[in-house]
Amino acid sequence: MLVPQRFAQRMRHGDPDDPLLRQVMPDAAENNSPPEFLKDPVGDLPASPQPGLVHKYQGRVLLVTTGACAVHCRYCFRRHFPYADENAGRDRWRNAIAYIRRQPGIREVILSGGDPLLLATRRLSRLTRQLEPIAHVRTLRIHTRVPIVLESRINRNLLSWLRELPWRKLIVVHANHERELDERVGGRLAALRDSGAILLNQSVLLRGVNDNADTLIRLSERLFDYGVLPYYLHLLDPVEGAAHFTVANENIRNIIHELRVQLPGYLIPRPVREKAGAAYKIPLI
Repeated sequence: MLVPQRFAQRMRHGDPDDPLLRQVMPDAAENNSPPEFLKDPVGDLPASPQPGLVHKYQGRVLLVTTGACAVHCRYCFRRHFPYADENAGRDRWRNAIAYIRRQPGIREVILSGGDPLLLATRRLSRLTRQLEPIAHVRTLRIHTRVPIVLESRINRNLLSWLRELPWRKLIVVHANHERELDERVGGRLAALRDSGAILLNQSVLLRGVNDNADTLIRLSERLFDYGVLPYYLHLLDPVEGAAHFTVANENIRNIIHELRVQLPGYLIPRPVREKAGAAYKIPLI
């Protein structure tokens, strides 16, 4: 269990059903996983041609830069990922970057983890300097929960590094509930926007956290207040230990219907399911 103090302060003290607490509190139900809940539910490992590099989809690759996270989410689809062997850290970056260089169809590099923003800024800078000579890479995307749970990491050095990057920049943050966002988080999100990055959010639909339309509507509106557009609403990946977060299919359909009725299109996150071996994330119609 790992929770930054600032994130814990947003919880309702004394409420065991608080939606922020539920995301991070270990639960005995984690020991009761159905057989279809797997250690690698989205097929990362078979799609890894080099340690720390995942190449599932045309035009883009993902670098697992670190196994470290600022918070341990109990539903994480990489909670069993073998980070000690499968990361692009240190000298393994050279092999991953050589792979990217040999693949002219790769136009986007995604930094993921763990959380890439837990790397020291100097290490991030060393990594991106190695990517700069690759002419076919046009976009850098960063997937991170840090601006939401540990906003103090968004400091002057990090923002300077971001401003100097030569590519189109997208930062995909991860918030599941409106109370994860407050004015201090909003200030750091504004600083990221000022660095030239486009900000998107992805959420996971979680029982007991955000499995009702009203909660997700408030989240989308709060994100928009802070200049972040909703991007994905992921159905829970069937990772071993997270089955108790599953939302019933009928409830999912009702939630999506209400979002479409009550929100303008630009505030509706795309409901998707990730399936191992698929060529893209599967949209829910």
